[in-house]
Amino acid sequence: MKTILLIIAMATCSQFCLAQSDSSAVDSVSSKSTLTLAAVYSNNASYYGESAAEKIPYAAVAVNYQLKSGLYLTGQTYKLLNDKSSTLSAASLGAGVNFKLLKNLTTDLSYSHSFYAANSPLLQAANADNASIALSFEKWMTTSLTGDYAFGKTNDAFVTAAISKQVSLFSIGKKDVVTITPLANIVGGTQHFYQTYIKEKKLRDSLLGILPVPVLGRGNSGQHTDTVATTAFNVLSYSLKLPLAYNRGNYVIEAAYQLSLLSNHVQTSAGNVNSFFTFSFYYQF
Repeated sequence: MKTILLIIAMATCSQFCLAQSDSSAVDSVSSKSTLTLAAVYSNNASYYGESAAEKIPYAAVAVNYQLKSGLYLTGQTYKLLNDKSSTLSAASLGAGVNFKLLKNLTTDLSYSHSFYAANSPLLQAANADNASIALSFEKWMTTSLTGDYAFGKTNDAFVTAAISKQVSLFSIGKKDVVTITPLANIVGGTQHFYQTYIKEKKLRDSLLGILPVPVLGRGNSGQHTDTVATTAFNVLSYSLKLPLAYNRGNYVIEAAYQLSLLSNHVQTSAGNVNSFFTFSFYYQF
């Protein structure tokens, strides 16, 4: 069970839900090599608690292969449900390693590259590459600190501090358990990606014949303020996530709800509260 929960955390830590991985600081090295398949539905795409101007529900399929040494390979494909084309909307390939530093301290190093469709509406489409390092300490609860460097057309750095606690609620049969794992995190980072997102959104809107809405009260000084805000390192969001999971044998069914309060420094919708719902199924061989 500990192994599959770790694989779940890695399989869902994609470019769509980056910095919201609820890896519960379980044993970092499996007793055997494992293959995990995942299918995920979300009502909206989240990027560190932020969301695009338009709602972007999606479905994803992911695969994770982990060796006993802690080395692992991941792959994901995504389909944006409001995308009318028959092709996939995005895909990602990655590799990493996780291992123990001390008895209760684990680390995870990873790199991934994503492929986005032309004129993608996703906030993170400007940064196709992501390098990450995470430290996780488990005692009574799990505390983690994750650093991400996202780069491509632009480059951004993010730091996420999180705490979580897995609680076993009840069992329906002799071989299952229902758990809830409340997780709270705070994210800080830069927002170069936002300037690229705005430029490409204007291009998408022009192709669709949508008239741009002027931003009132901003001249050149307003544009300068936006530029400074996107390059500065600021607190971006505060999130609370409640994943409710049914664990049985080699599979897990999970429903999760997340609330993210955006700081006043966020360029997308400062001060707003975003909510996300995901439904996931995982099977481990």
